[in-house]
Amino acid sequence: MQAILLLNLGSPNSPNTKDVRTYLDEFLMDPYVIDLPYLLRALIVKGLILPSRPKQSAKAYASIWTEDGSPLIVISQLVSQSLADQIEKPVVLAMRYGNPSITDTLKTLFEQHTISKLLVIPLYPQYAMSTVKTGIVAVENAINKLKPSTKIQVLPPFYQDDDYIAALSANTALYLQEEYDHLLFSYHGLPERHLTKTDPTNQHCLKQADCCKTDSVAHATCYRHQCFKTTEKLVNALDIPPEKYSVAFQSRLGKAKWLEPYTENTIKQLAHQGVKKLLVICPAFVADCIETLEEIGIRGQEIFQENGGDALQLIPCLNNHPKWIETLATWCDKESPSNDLSEKRQS
Repeated sequence: MQAILLLNLGSPNSPNTKDVRTYLDEFLMDPYVIDLPYLLRALIVKGLILPSRPKQSAKAYASIWTEDGSPLIVISQLVSQSLADQIEKPVVLAMRYGNPSITDTLKTLFEQHTISKLLVIPLYPQYAMSTVKTGIVAVENAINKLKPSTKIQVLPPFYQDDDYIAALSANTALYLQEEYDHLLFSYHGLPERHLTKTDPTNQHCLKQADCCKTDSVAHATCYRHQCFKTTEKLVNALDIPPEKYSVAFQSRLGKAKWLEPYTENTIKQLAHQGVKKLLVICPAFVADCIETLEEIGIRGQEIFQENGGDALQLIPCLNNHPKWIETLATWCDKESPSNDLSEKRQS
């Protein structure tokens, strides 16, 4: 029997400072997230970040927490159940960090079903080693401990998949029906070194002029290229003119050089340029979370208004949109690499 594992990033168990500290410790100590030698990583995380950051982050989580818990977890559970209602295969949900954990989820799955193949769907449209790769490595490690004979099949990044773009278009179109001045695509940021590290040629990403527009095998693992491609596909599908949209990157951490332009600076600039009604879409996420609801929906709104804008409207992520559930169900019915599925994890 084949089972489906939906995999997302994760969330603290609660917005309490203690739980947030535990979550951030696990998240930031991942060598695929802060890709520095262990001792240096530990010095930065445990010596510089964890003493103060959990308290700040706890306030941010508290501002979006619901009666049912973390929005990311609640939405992801709803998506998992909706998908399970559409297909005749077991569907489970796990988080790379926090709960439900990958190991506990797979242990329960193997206790309840006889599984020979596992289709892993990383819920990230674009590839990054800090999301897709770390998740797949964690799944493989858990499988090796629990049931090594299980065949793992991985859905590749779906940043330009036609069905995904159709679902994203259906979810976005409603918000474009009313008057707006500008649409900002805000993607989660990455340190630039993550792009050069995942470039198999070591000569293309950020080293060639117009590298994201110049064909290369590096694009298979280039987060920046894939963000631009998602944007291109969506604006073409919705017929959005070039002057009506722009792209930026959010959530930078530390002093390393991250992908630019930064979302916060772009929001300020658009307000100063006279944009009064700003729409913001975050296609690096498929479920609303702290990066969308708090960073954009609350803080982004405040920044926009402080600099002269009137209203910032956050376009919700795909969440439990029927077209998105339909797309996931379609992917689950494709059982071979020839159907755009891969049994090899991204390098």
